[in-house]
Amino acid sequence: MFRRLVARISEAHTRWVAWGMLAGLLSGLGAAAFFVALELASHLVLHELALSSPPIPPGDAFFAAPEAPAGEPRRWLLFLLPALGGLVSGAIVYRFAPEAEGPGTDEMIRAFHRARGVVRPRVPLVKALATIVTLATGGSAGKEGPVAQIGGGIGSMLANALGLNARDRRILLLAGTAGGLGAIFRAPLGSAITAIEVLYREDFESDALIPCVISSVTAYVVFVLLVGGQRIFAVPEFPLVTPIELPGYVLLALISVPVARAYIGLFRLFRRVFPSLPGPRALRPMAGGLCVGAIGFFVPEAFGVGWGYLQRAIDGEIVLGALALIVVGKMLATCFTVGSGGSGGVFGPTLFIGGMLGGLVGYGGAELLPDFFPNPSAYVLVGMASFFAGVASAPIGAMLMVAEMTGGYALLPPLMLVSVLSILLSRGRSIYEQQVKDRFSSPAHLGDLTVNVLEEMRVADVYRPASGIASVEPATRFERVREMVLGSDDATVPMIDANGRLAGLLTAEQLRPVLDEHQLDSFIVAGDIAAAPVAVQPDDDLFRAHELFRASGCPQIPVVQAADPEDPLAGRIVGMLDYRDVMRAYERELTRRREA
Repeated sequence: MFRRLVARISEAHTRWVAWGMLAGLLSGLGAAAFFVALELASHLVLHELALSSPPIPPGDAFFAAPEAPAGEPRRWLLFLLPALGGLVSGAIVYRFAPEAEGPGTDEMIRAFHRARGVVRPRVPLVKALATIVTLATGGSAGKEGPVAQIGGGIGSMLANALGLNARDRRILLLAGTAGGLGAIFRAPLGSAITAIEVLYREDFESDALIPCVISSVTAYVVFVLLVGGQRIFAVPEFPLVTPIELPGYVLLALISVPVARAYIGLFRLFRRVFPSLPGPRALRPMAGGLCVGAIGFFVPEAFGVGWGYLQRAIDGEIVLGALALIVVGKMLATCFTVGSGGSGGVFGPTLFIGGMLGGLVGYGGAELLPDFFPNPSAYVLVGMASFFAGVASAPIGAMLMVAEMTGGYALLPPLMLVSVLSILLSRGRSIYEQQVKDRFSSPAHLGDLTVNVLEEMRVADVYRPASGIASVEPATRFERVREMVLGSDDATVPMIDANGRLAGLLTAEQLRPVLDEHQLDSFIVAGDIAAAPVAVQPDDDLFRAHELFRASGCPQIPVVQAADPEDPLAGRIVGMLDYRDVMRAYERELTRRREA
């Protein structure tokens, strides 16, 4: 009964509505469970055990204590906690699911491009547990990237349960990712766009837009019902941006780009260095955690997710010198945590660094030129989108996310301006190593690539021109047909009727079952056994020719210079198009494009 229901839904035009809602429901439940478990673990470890009270943004204050813990923070324990967390998370990851190490979004991208959308069923659970351990003990990473991988894993498992093919599995992978992001960010539109945007540096996975939107909205509703719907950050109501403020935002973009490049370079360096270290892989996150503890000893804002400090930056409670130190400290701490193999994302830290960098520009500008920087806290929000656009080559989703997370829709003009400038100035660079240039660079779209490449190539560039091509008439006897086909240099012999019109095709493959039936010689003629006529013209594209090859099964097709466009079979045969020549031309074009 279940299979019949699946088949009935699959046949309907609205099947992706059903699949998207189901993916959103499951990823929303997963995101809610992950969020509650993480907040509880962070509260118990940092607040109760280490007597630390890191600030929490209003939208994440689920297990926040009503008052600061009694006693001085145990700084020695805060120093050791990231290393202990790295040891435990490393043991979990490398024992049960090594692909759960490092940033979750990058692994989701890899699964889409190179693993047919397949995520092992154990990965979401392992990723969730390892990330909770990493973040609750002060590791500098984000919860959003792991939630993207968890949601993507749920989508992949759902596709397997429904018996969907690889293409649909990839779409459900993205739908689950969008659902996880939409729930944890409480930003359904921006999350749906990010899920289809982050795969490529210069493209979108447009086929997945509708299921991603449906999944993201569904997951958002589920998360709000279970956890609450307060926006993550509390921001003042900003007035409309005036033209005099735009130079300041342009300055922010110009500063964000070189910092983003330095961050990408540093992150990739750490991702190369740590795997080359001797010793068990499971101990490397512990080494990274020791370095994080040392950084956090001087820059406590670098511990954990740290979004409560972003709220303080929005409120103007962090001095300029501290903002600059936090940017550097958070970059290093994130590279040590995630680069060493610790389980956590770079999504959240990227927004954090961008926000602090924006605050540095906004509040610094307000001190020097207050007329040009009337709303310095707005730069914190715009910096988040600007920096992520430059780091991840995904400007639109981050821009919408920031607006949804904060309600700062009046900032859309500078968000648009700064995001576009950032991606233009940093084009070709991304912190996500599995990201590819566009759909044509993805193994997931190899079939689409074939179609598009062949559509751009012409028969005239490939076929073999010839004169005096051997042909037969419909009345030609079977004996003569056998001699013509077996003695021809070509694999196909055209049959021409009395009006000079192509009337059929004869191939050795057709004749093979009756080659030795000599009793047929006297009463079987070419017209009795010829296949239906097919032909191409010199200006046809090779995709049309490819479809004709596939439909007819003929190894060669006549190229006809048709005198009458209404009748492409009536005209002079100017050559033969061989399927092998088409494939060779296609391979040459693919090689040329890869090398370009």
